[in-house]
Amino acid sequence: MTSNERVVVIGSGLAGVRLARRLGELGVPATLVGEEEHTPYNRVLLADVLAGRYAPEVIALPTPPRLTRGRVVSIDRETRAVHLADGTEIAYDTLVLATGSNPVLPPLRGLWDPERHEFPEGVHAFRTMDDCLGLSKAVRPGVRAVVIGGGLLGVSASRALAQRGAQVVLAQQGERLMERQLDPSASKLVRRHLAELGVEVHTETRVRAVRSVGGTVRSVSLADGYALDADLVVIACGVHPRVGLAQDAGLAVHKGVIVDEELRTSDPHIHAIGDCAQFGGTVYGLATPALEQADVLAELLAGDAGSRYTGTRALTRLTLAGQDFLDLAAFGEPDPRPGDDVIQLADATRGTYRKVVVRDDRLVGGVLVGELGTVGALARAWEGAEPLPDNGPLLHLLTNDGGS
Repeated sequence: MTSNERVVVIGSGLAGVRLARRLGELGVPATLVGEEEHTPYNRVLLADVLAGRYAPEVIALPTPPRLTRGRVVSIDRETRAVHLADGTEIAYDTLVLATGSNPVLPPLRGLWDPERHEFPEGVHAFRTMDDCLGLSKAVRPGVRAVVIGGGLLGVSASRALAQRGAQVVLAQQGERLMERQLDPSASKLVRRHLAELGVEVHTETRVRAVRSVGGTVRSVSLADGYALDADLVVIACGVHPRVGLAQDAGLAVHKGVIVDEELRTSDPHIHAIGDCAQFGGTVYGLATPALEQADVLAELLAGDAGSRYTGTRALTRLTLAGQDFLDLAAFGEPDPRPGDDVIQLADATRGTYRKVVVRDDRLVGGVLVGELGTVGALARAWEGAEPLPDNGPLLHLLTNDGGS
């Protein structure tokens, strides 16, 4: 790519900002188009802002020099230009989609006000800085909050609201918290942690409706007929890739925008990275793969023709600091197959739990909750996918401070 070629990146989240910054370092200026009015920020740390641990400016990302604020409404692949809602047109030679993801909104009666075209007052998603600031403004000691969804986002939001003094009820449809990442033992520890903060957890509970009076939320109705009084309702039912622009432009989309090892879409002039991208059948939805994809694409666009993205062995990490510290990590396949070796260490008093799964002398997965000095060493052993030594290193890895 020559230095005068125009690179346009849509999306000012972690992936987009990282790509623009790396391209700048490599002498390839890029125009970043961000929809939010806020300075680009680290979305991973929003729960800490909600909990009051960080001010919004603390989680700000370095602002790229060529940042345009606006909402892209269409991509014209023939003329190679993107069109913004305010009528602005930006031409490109190479376009990168880093559009991220949207919150999943469950089909609940009363969740959406058709007259006002918005949520009833008191109902919030938890995905953007505006969502976070709206919740921060509404939460106060004693307020009754219902969090719908017991995944990573729901656990983080529940904990943050409880730390702000809210009376929190978490409603999870599945049989345990964070069931995508944690095994039953680890999930039980997370539930205990929330209970110690005063969070009331209901699993195997299906929410049926949100009831409002005068446009303001009053309660949440459950499928069993029970109702939970609510001044605040937080929707934390996961996210899905934001692919509307790509679909409208005729790009190949499945769950996410399909990309190859050069992170190219079905149009060779358009790439995709981060939460909106699907590589090898996988939409990662995590920070580490997004950053790795941005780095690979920066090298490619700067002229390194040999650079390739081959996938990420991604580790899910949740560290919620403060007085009531919670640290957990999950990677690979934490559920063993027949014939696998499993090592578990649990300390009920300290609330710690460590489990790893070994298959054919290789570490294939693990779940860790508590004091996680071992994460660094375990992650390196897993990411390397190398055969483990014969001298019984696993117990050493589980008990040694390997650096996180």
